[in-house]
Amino acid sequence: MKLHILIAALVMTGATTVFAQSPATPATPAAPAGQQAAPNAQQRIDARQANQQKRIDQGKASGSLTDKEAARMQKGQERVQKMEDKARADGKITKKEAAHIEKAQDRQSRHIAREKHDRQADRNHDGKNDRPGKK
Repeated sequence: MKLHILIAALVMTGATTVFAQSPATPATPAAPAGQQAAPNAQQRIDARQANQQKRIDQGKASGSLTDKEAARMQKGQERVQKMEDKARADGKITKKEAAHIEKAQDRQSRHIAREKHDRQADRNHDGKNDRPGKK
């Protein structure tokens, strides 16, 4: 019994020591609604656009995306790019605009994944679905 109490006391002491040694983060005031998004948000948006484009290209090359699906995904990418261009027109992307763009990128990413894994395939790259669904 005394051993359990001693162990519990040591654990509690060790836990408070760990918390006491963590560095304090300075409190930062909330940013105004129209403030510019951090540069890393812009870089993240650009990197994600490039990654999604690479996924579309890879899907088309492997045959997991048909020509029609790839065209539809490309149109979605262009729509997101247009949103990004519009947001950058005034020289900066606000946090609200960045959140809107990232939400559209999330949606586009789901569409790409769904189309790449829907078992429709153009394995011989003739532009036709090689495995049409049963009717």
